[in-house]
Formats: sequence, C-alpha cells, structure tokens
Amino acid sequence: MCQLLAMNCNVPTDICFSFTGFQARGGLTDHHTDGWGIVFFEGKGIRQFLDPNASAHSPIADFVRTYPIKSENVMAHIRKATQGETKLENTHPFVREMWGQYWSFAHNGDLKEFHPKFTGRYLPVGDTDSEKAFCYILEGLIKKFPQAAPPLSQLSEALHQLTNELASLGVFNYLLSNGEFMFAHCSTKLASIVREAPFSVANLKDQDVSVDFSALTTDKDRVAVIATNPLTENEKWTIHIPGTLLLFVDGKIQKEFITTAGPEK
Repeated sequence: MCQLLAMNCNVPTDICFSFTGFQARGGLTDHHTDGWGIVFFEGKGIRQFLDPNASAHSPIADFVRTYPIKSENVMAHIRKATQGETKLENTHPFVREMWGQYWSFAHNGDLKEFHPKFTGRYLPVGDTDSEKAFCYILEGLIKKFPQAAPPLSQLSEALHQLTNELASLGVFNYLLSNGEFMFAHCSTKLASIVREAPFSVANLKDQDVSVDFSALTTDKDRVAVIATNPLTENEKWTIHIPGTLLLFVDGKIQKEFITTAGPEK
C-alpha cells in the first residue's frame, strides 16, 4: 500500500522536517518506489511537484526537502502501485477545480471492481482507482451543491456519505483539501499528532535527524501532522480507529465522523 503525509496549521509552516523522514520511505526505509508527489496550498494557488520515480532517489524530492515552502495545508504521497502503471499521470496527489477552488486528493488503498460512470465534468486522466474515486467524490459534491461551496458542516456531511459508499468497496485511506481545511479518512491505518506550546525536540524514525521546535515557533503556533505511520520516535502520536473521517482546521481536529472501514489487508 501507499503512504500518506499531510500538514494542517494555523500559521504558514514548512514541512521540511516531516518530509525528510517521509522521503526515505520511498525506497530507502520502505518499499514504496512507484512515484511520489506533494502539493502546497498558497492562498488560492498551489505548488505541485510530481515524480514517477522513487522519492528516496529523486532530485525533485531533495529540492522539496531542503526548500522551506511555507503553507497552512500540505499533502504528500508515496506510491506502491496496486492499480495503474507507474507513470506521471498516475502519481498522487491529484488536483481539480471545484467552486472556483483548487482541490487535491491522495489515496492509500485499493478499490476493487470500482468502475463508475462519469457525467463528463470530472474525468480521470490516468488509470488508477484513486483518481476515479477523486472524480467520483467531486461529481457527488457538485451534484449536491451545484451553485457554490456549502457551509463546512453541510460539506462534511455530504463527504461523510460519499466516504461510506466508497469505503465499503475496499481499502480507502485518503486525504482531501481545498487549502482551507484538511479531511483525512482512516480505513485501515492512519496516525496524527498536534504540536503546540510547549514545543520540544522531535526525532525522526527514518533518518538520524532531530529538530527543536521551541526554537522555530511561537506560543500561538499549532501544527497537525497526519501520516500513514508515525514519523517520529519520541512523540505521542494518535493512532486513529479504522472507520474514522477527520476534519482538521487550524492545526487541530475539529470534528470526527464514524464511517465504513475498508477490509483489513
């Protein structure tokens, strides 16, 4: 299966530390070698970096790891292909426009026998079940709210229903964001941590790297990091229960929904 990484903050923050450990899982400390990608939201725009090669050996990933791009919402993915060839068009995160906003999606899992029919507004470019699921979610949301983005409470309920539907078809861990908030669904495996004052030193699991967050932050900063597996060895991560949809806003969990968990694999 693939690996997910996301960051949701109350102030623009760089993801260099977390991405250093995450990058190593794409071919160095783990076997996810079928491409990687990352999306940074900045205002109404995005910076997107995709590479069909292993992140551990990617010059583009090296650049991202050392370039402190600051954002309030970041989403990254390293791929171990289950459906679709190892090609650029099958590399996550995927990006589409909806309601005049960029939306991005990344998936860890496998939706077998998933062959939806699309109306034509959102069509997959590649041949992964993941991109099909993204298009299916967007079509479901735009059908329910055709004119404009609804209040977050209504959007959350609609996404909850769509997530239940798709999670019943297979493993469906995912991330979804429009740059204002972050949804994260745990179908089988997902962890998160909220860093806030008092900040301390964190040590990566996958690399011999540590950082003292107290030297880099203010007392008002709050950063939520979401990952398939915990990235640090000396911090207390929350291991989420399968069948949970989480809404992160301003660096903390605002709401949780109980969903249909995918089958164990």
